[in-house]
Amino acid sequence: MPCPAARRHRLATAVGLALAATGTPALCGGFQILEQSASTLGVAHAGTAAAVNDASTVFWNPAGQMLLEGRQATLSLSGIFPSARFTDSGASSFAALGDGGQGGEAAWVPAMFAAFPIAPNLSAGLAINAPMGLATEWSSSWAGQYHAVRSSIETLNVNPTFAWRVSDALSVGAGVSYQKLDATFGNRVLVPLGPTTVATGTGMIDGIDWSWGWNVGAIWRPVESTRIAATYRSAIHYTLDGTLALSDLPVAVPTRAVSAEVKLPDTYSIAVSHRIDPSLRVLADWTYTGWSSIQDLRIVDKASGAPVSTTRLGFSNAWRVGVGGEYAASERWLLRAGVAYDTTPVQDAYRTPRLPDSDRTWLAFGARWAPARNAPWWFDVGYAHLFMKDASSDLPYAGAPAEERLRGALSGRYQGSVDILSAQVGVRF
Repeated sequence: MPCPAARRHRLATAVGLALAATGTPALCGGFQILEQSASTLGVAHAGTAAAVNDASTVFWNPAGQMLLEGRQATLSLSGIFPSARFTDSGASSFAALGDGGQGGEAAWVPAMFAAFPIAPNLSAGLAINAPMGLATEWSSSWAGQYHAVRSSIETLNVNPTFAWRVSDALSVGAGVSYQKLDATFGNRVLVPLGPTTVATGTGMIDGIDWSWGWNVGAIWRPVESTRIAATYRSAIHYTLDGTLALSDLPVAVPTRAVSAEVKLPDTYSIAVSHRIDPSLRVLADWTYTGWSSIQDLRIVDKASGAPVSTTRLGFSNAWRVGVGGEYAASERWLLRAGVAYDTTPVQDAYRTPRLPDSDRTWLAFGARWAPARNAPWWFDVGYAHLFMKDASSDLPYAGAPAEERLRGALSGRYQGSVDILSAQVGVRF
């Protein structure tokens, strides 16, 4: 029998409150994918804006296209293998249900880049990649089941670029991005059916949108052995249209159309490349991401515009610093290594199991093999291990609305790490 209108409203509102935090992890630093090329992974992505290893510079810094020899293309595939485990402090409301097992989920990320000279001082490029993604999945029944079970996001970025050689010492570039964000999030929900009756079900929200952004970059060579680079990638504003649905309940609840406004942050980076001698090069960079643009997530009913829920996110700005080096061991082999440190935008007070993110340290190694000097094709591999700091959970946060306390307390610590392996083929034609 269909439920009365008032009951349907309570059900939909409860689901919205239970799922309100689901959109946030997909927008966090932990879901920002730097793994766009094996050649940069080998140095922990240090100095990418100035490195200009191959056509992947189209994404990292379009000005670098002017430093490539001829037409080039690269195709890469990166495997990302995260580990995330939760240890309950004993204070969680549903601690008896367990710790959720392994929350990290592996992902394979492809990327393609191409650069084409179209005049002596002008070049065009194209990047097709996934700048954000990954997923977490906990047991369907665990201590944090009302906070998160499944979280996934996929992006597709189409980024044409142009570059111009202003002088022998200075090149500039710019591009536009047409980017898709596709997200699915779910968890168990506690839904009030009456004054004294509560049912447990499964809530799921799906959302998708395409939107535009842009990027610019410059490379200055004060001397032949040194490059100084700067890049900027704009914020991207999405209006995610999707559905909010309930299942596994004793009453039928119709699917509800919802929407949410999301603004991905802008980023800028300063990088240096310096060749000590013909065999040895050092790279370094500092990158800043303006995550503080995301403070709250507001979900509204698409038909009426009425708010379904508002969740405090409280992201802080984040930064990253990296140092790496390349050594030409022979005409065929180029060896790489690098370290980096980056901070998370997630504050302790608002950390959820959808993104148990924390500050991390990178340690990376890589190599390039070519059949001969100036060969028309080559092969890159890279590996990195990320050491994640232990991170606390103490939900609901202080001052959280009473409705959010329906999810129950989740108190404990997360431990995590990430292994990344990338392979890439590059060609010159």
